[in-house]
Amino acid sequence: MKELRYCEGILCLEGANLMRAAERFGVPLYVYSAKAIRDNFRRIRDAFAECAPLIAYSAKANTSGAILRLLAREGAGLDVVSGGELERGLRAGFPAARIVYSGVGKTEAEIARSIECGILRFNIESPAEAERIAATADRLGKTARAALRVNPDVDAHTHDYITTGKKENKFGINYDQAADVFDRVARMKGIALDGVHAHIGSEILRIDPHIRALDRLEGLIGELRRKGHAIESVNLGGGFGIGYGDDEEPLDVAALAGRLAPRLKSLCGEVVFEPGRSIVGDTGLLLTRVVYIKNGSARRFAIVDAGMNDLARPALYNAYHRIERVREAAGEPLETIDVVGPICESADFLAKDRALPPLKQGDLLAVLDAGAYGMAMASHYNSRPLAAEVLVSGGQCHLIRERETIEDLMRMERMPDFLR
Repeated sequence: MKELRYCEGILCLEGANLMRAAERFGVPLYVYSAKAIRDNFRRIRDAFAECAPLIAYSAKANTSGAILRLLAREGAGLDVVSGGELERGLRAGFPAARIVYSGVGKTEAEIARSIECGILRFNIESPAEAERIAATADRLGKTARAALRVNPDVDAHTHDYITTGKKENKFGINYDQAADVFDRVARMKGIALDGVHAHIGSEILRIDPHIRALDRLEGLIGELRRKGHAIESVNLGGGFGIGYGDDEEPLDVAALAGRLAPRLKSLCGEVVFEPGRSIVGDTGLLLTRVVYIKNGSARRFAIVDAGMNDLARPALYNAYHRIERVREAAGEPLETIDVVGPICESADFLAKDRALPPLKQGDLLAVLDAGAYGMAMASHYNSRPLAAEVLVSGGQCHLIRERETIEDLMRMERMPDFLR
């Protein structure tokens, strides 16, 4: 994980002592490195410099306002999939002209707001959605720029729940129908359709699926141009994997760019990517404290105060996250243990059969590579308040989200008159 090392026996992120951070802000606690986020964004931007793309950060990975503002100031664009993400992005300082709107379920209200504020482009997912965008734009007296999202039927070789480019997935227009659908949408009043888009999945560790996706889009663009369509934009989505396991290597973005950038430069004047996890995933961690050690008849458990409500990925995807004891092990023998949360589900675990230094009640643990799809997927399950978040910059910890209280959990509830 980026910017993480032991300093005098205590784990530090970008020079900030994580033991002190836990004492100051409490746990569970998400902690992110501003330097690592900037470095990741610049690495991707610079790798593809030859085709000068808009790097539209995928907001779904982490929507914390301070992280969005940091990336807005870096010159990033923003990929959003909801009205909430759109408003977060605008509030954080992203110009509307650098925002692209994806997602299969855009509502009329979300479409109208996006058109009114002048976003760069919609990624259209279906003919019915195109009709709604066209009608809304016409009602507002505007023209909405758009790209057609194509499902290229490319296997990303990732988890079934996060593959999005196979023909059985709900996303985009089937490749074999894409040219005909493009013809129909291009004739709709209120839409300026001048681009194609594909996003084949998340946490992709291999180069070849991206190459195959571009092969498919290149063929489609050629067909569309022969029909007389002006294609000005190509968007290849994101999905650049970071490699969570000790035996996994992250996607070689520089090597990928070497294969894609020259082709993209000659293909379209505007190139867009939508990375999320590869910008924030390995820049954040979740701090949690051991509440109890429990010896079962078959397994040994470290019960911690963070659970699937805080970090859903292990329960949802059986995802692997490395775990470090914040106090350095210093050559202590390892023991096999399950790290589990307090939630009343057997799926509530952070690690199974993990070799860790001997743990005791009160030990502080760091769950690594939790910067993406951590807080963004957190819930109130079992009526547990959301964790706080801290952004480290230059060794200093800055609180960017306050810890919720029990009162916050019930703030929006109302009691009907007949129960008073």
